[in-house]
Amino acid sequence: MHFAPESIFHLGFINFTNSLLHTLFVDVLIIALSYFIVKNIKLVPNLFQNGVEMVVQSFYEMTESVTSDKVKMIFPWCMAFFIFILIANWSSLIPGVSSIGFFETREGHRELIPILRGATSDINTTLGLALVSVAATHVLSIKTLGIAEYLTRYFSLNPINLFIGLLEIISEITKVISLSFRLFGNIFAGEVVLSTVSSIFAFVFPLPFMFLEIIVGLVQALVFAMLTMAFMAILTTAHSDAH
Repeated sequence: MHFAPESIFHLGFINFTNSLLHTLFVDVLIIALSYFIVKNIKLVPNLFQNGVEMVVQSFYEMTESVTSDKVKMIFPWCMAFFIFILIANWSSLIPGVSSIGFFETREGHRELIPILRGATSDINTTLGLALVSVAATHVLSIKTLGIAEYLTRYFSLNPINLFIGLLEIISEITKVISLSFRLFGNIFAGEVVLSTVSSIFAFVFPLPFMFLEIIVGLVQALVFAMLTMAFMAILTTAHSDAH
């Protein structure tokens, strides 16, 4: 398995890679599930509706405990990240993803080019998610505190505060690196292990690794959403309120 995603086809200047195709598949799946849930909401919920409501309510209450009065502003972002990453991680474990494709000859060797590759096993996807997370955090910070209060976090006439502000700017860059590489590293490593084990053993032996990846997929989605939640809670709090 290569670090870089493989190109499947081009449409004009757009290069459709196998990880991009999986991203589009996840988007369609989320939209379809959302439409199905909205159209089938009942006053007396069935088992599926109960499960969905329990997950959403638990996540909302967790966000409220961290962000307090800003929950309605921050919750949609965190929930959206959680749902997308979770479905992307779990759907990449569906048989056929990363294993059904076509062969190409590269450097004298025939290699399988999968039609679909797990979206979060591509550093481009996880970097995009991290950039959206950090950018949204700063937009919410400006919206909540105002541009003047926001800038005082990073710029000051006081040399000590200016130095602290410089460290804050560096920390924002490291957030992007941390969020993207943590998610990418865990999912990519898991897919490499699964593909290696599956190529050696046919059926029973890979199952424990499959269950482990289900847990890892859930944990990584939760970690990304929780870190985004914490960053948003911190940056939307004024310095005077933090002390």
